[in-house]
This record gives sequence, C-alpha cells and structure tokens, in this order.
Amino acid sequence: MSNSTARWVCVDASFVVPLVTRSHGGSPYPRLWREWHGAGLRPAAPTLLCYEVANALHRYAVHGALLPDEAAAALDVALDLGITWFGDAELHQQALQTAQERGLPAVYDAHYLALAERLGAELWTSDRRLSQAVATALPWVRLAQ
Repeated sequence: MSNSTARWVCVDASFVVPLVTRSHGGSPYPRLWREWHGAGLRPAAPTLLCYEVANALHRYAVHGALLPDEAAAALDVALDLGITWFGDAELHQQALQTAQERGLPAVYDAHYLALAERLGAELWTSDRRLSQAVATALPWVRLAQ
C-alpha cells in the first residue's frame, strides 16, 4: 500500500449490496459510509462492481428476497452513491498478477485488491473468505459485519 495520505476508500460488491438493500438497524454499512464522507474520503471501485451488484440484485429478485421494482430501485441507489469507477487495462493486469500472487481462485476479488493498493486505500468487504485469505499479507483489507 502506498505511503501517501489516503483520500480514497475502496468498496466491493459484498459491501455495497447490503448498503443499498438492508434495513439499517444495527447495520455497519450506512454508519461507515457517513464516516467516510465526513472524513473526506472518496469511495472507489472497479467497474466490475456495477456488474456484480446488478447480478446480486437480480438474484435476490429471482429468489423472492426483493421485488423486481425493489431490485431496480436498489441498483439506482448503488449507481448513484458517488463511487469513482476504475476499469483501465493496467488494473486488469494488476488484478491478474495479484490473484496469482495471493493464490486466489478467481481474479474478480483481485480487482478490488489491486485498486485499493493503487490508491493507497483500505478495501472494505463483507466477504469473510476474501478477508481471511489476505488478512496477514494485506492488513488494509477490512471486514464489515
């Protein structure tokens, strides 16, 4: 991670989906989101997040956890969160390298790791498997629960 002062916070789909779908009683997602904005941090994510969030919301609707209109509304909220999107070729190359170095089973999660590393930011996730896989090597990966 870069030594520069972090102005960014990176989030993955496992963070954004509950942010836009859960009732917020006791949930850490809206509190963290407000804290970051209050601290002047800018949310960032690979463009992959859009696809993953849309897919998760579709699956919720297919399985009856959300009505189709609720899924569409949640997607609108997610896309309007003010996240800065990154999807350049260099990010894909770095994600591939990160997945190989960390022994990750797929490159999807590595996009978030690569972007957070590039920006010198914490990565916030609700993916316990990812968090545990990189906890020792990447202490800037934070688990939201």
